Formats: sequence, C-alpha cells, structure tokens
Amino acid sequence: MDALPIIDVGPLLVGPAPAVVSRLDAACRDDGFFCVTGHSVDPELWRDLDGAARSFFARPDAEKATIAMARGGRAWRGWFAVGDELTSGRPDRKEGLYLGRELGPDHPAVVAGRLLHGANLWPAEPASLRPLATAWMHEMERLGQVLLSGLAQGLGLPPGWFADDLTRDPTVLFRLFHYPPGEGDDWGVGEHTDYGLLTLLAQDDCGGLQVKTRRGWVEVPPDPSVLVVNIGDMLDRMTAGRYRSTPHRVRNTSGRDRMSYPFFLDPGWDAAVRPLPLADDDRPADDAHERWDGTSVHTWQGTYGDYLTGKVAKVFPDLAERAGTRAERGL
Repeated sequence: MDALPIIDVGPLLVGPAPAVVSRLDAACRDDGFFCVTGHSVDPELWRDLDGAARSFFARPDAEKATIAMARGGRAWRGWFAVGDELTSGRPDRKEGLYLGRELGPDHPAVVAGRLLHGANLWPAEPASLRPLATAWMHEMERLGQVLLSGLAQGLGLPPGWFADDLTRDPTVLFRLFHYPPGEGDDWGVGEHTDYGLLTLLAQDDCGGLQVKTRRGWVEVPPDPSVLVVNIGDMLDRMTAGRYRSTPHRVRNTSGRDRMSYPFFLDPGWDAAVRPLPLADDDRPADDAHERWDGTSVHTWQGTYGDYLTGKVAKVFPDLAERAGTRAERGL
C-alpha cells in the first residue's frame, strides 16, 4: 500500500494506450509520483553516463571549480560544491553540475541576457561526459513529451496539447547530483516541490529519496532500470490542484556515494500558465497552508520564467545577487 505505482509506458510509445493513460491520470491525482518501466531508454547509456559523472565528481574540488557556476554568468550552468545550494535557507549535503539546452552567444535569449539560458560549462575530463549528458537530455525530452501527451489525454485534452502550447519551446534543465554519505538529519536536500511540469529522475541503487504521500513519507525503492517521475508546481496550478506537486526530500544514509540525475521538462519561459477550464465538481481546496513553503501556486500570477527565477534565486542567493536578481516576495 505504501509503494508508488509502477507503470509500463511501452504501449504509449507506439500508439493509443487508454489503460496507460488511465493509470498515469490516477497516479497524478493520488501521489503525484510514479515509477516508469518500458521507457525504451538504452540501459548502456545510463551506465556510461553514471560512470562518467562519478569520474567527474571524484576529481579534486580545485579542478571542478574551473567550471564553477560563477563562471557561467547569467546562464547559471556549471558545478557547485557541497553546501552551496540551499533548500529553505539550509545548505544541502550534495554537489552538482547544472546543465541545460546548449545555446550559443547569438541566440536571442542569450543576447537578451535571459537567466538560465546559455552555454553549458563542460569539464575537460572525462571528455565523454558531454556527449553522454547531451544524449541523455535528448532521450529524456523525447520520453517526457510522450508522458505529457498521456497526461493531456487523462485531462480530456488532445494528445498534442502540451507540445502545441506550453512545451512548444520548453524550458529544459538537467542536473547531475552527488550525495556524499550522511547520517541522522543530515539532509542531502530538504523537503521541496519541483517548479515546472514534469521531472524524470534516474538514480543509482543507494536509496534515500522520500516522497510525502497522503499516507505519510514513503521511501522510493532504488532501481537504476526504473525512472521516477513526478509533477511540478505548474501542473498543479493548471489542473487547479487535481494533480498535486508532491513534496520530496533526500537523505543518504547508505554509507556510499549516491548519484541521481533529475531532468526537468517545463513550460516555455514566456508561457503564462493558467488553469484549465475544468469542472469544479472535484476541485480540491488550495493546499497553501500545508505546502513546504507556505505559498499558493493558484493565486500566483506571471510567466513561468518569473516563477522559476524567483525560486532559483532563493536556491543560489549569491549568484542571484551577482546577476542583479532577487527572490520575488511570496515565491
């Protein structure tokens, strides 16, 4: 009863799959988290990416600092050290490498100085990390769009609704995280929700991911062959709370180094995410008083870029200050 649903999405990859759509819809209405099999992602790609990422994080901090996020400018790409990222003002026990779509200096968003847009910072070694991470991002975006088509159908929308509207030019971000061993209340990352539409997570076999379901906190079984998927604040907002963005956290007490790879497929930067015209008969109450940050995603107004900027500015306040950005009040 405590386990997250495991959904074989293979049929959805090749055509209409009402049974899969029904299970996806039920999972989003219940936990907002589910596990995916049948995703067709090459397991060798996963193993190679994991190996390259471990090789990078095993290098001295001085070497990794040559691609520190401070060197990425307004793109906010690159490496950060353990403790540099904050959740609710508290340092996380993890280090990471922030990546996204590769944009050259002549791209309109880069010319305009848009935050979180630009070139990735790649390490010299291992040289294989760049092509492997790029291939992984391509696979995750492909799969994410398929899953969004299933969710659209579950909401009574055309299968291509997200691709034609919110994710025609999506905000795409990818993180490689290394969690050193900890103990007690030494949180790798504290309680939080994700900000956008859909997160697709690959993880190793260490464990430590916990999800706050209606039944309480649930441990997510660590299985590298299974992708863990959860919905974010914008999907919560557009469905008026029918699909909840579920709090989750990580604590690595395995005694080993934990690796995880969350990929975020989110609305376009300039998209104004509005509630769908759904019936009010099953609209849940606003859960702002229960949320980890005490805010409401349903009363908020603006573009997704505004929302994301305000959130990330709280995660990296020093970078935000250098960029002339601040965490917006109420975000």
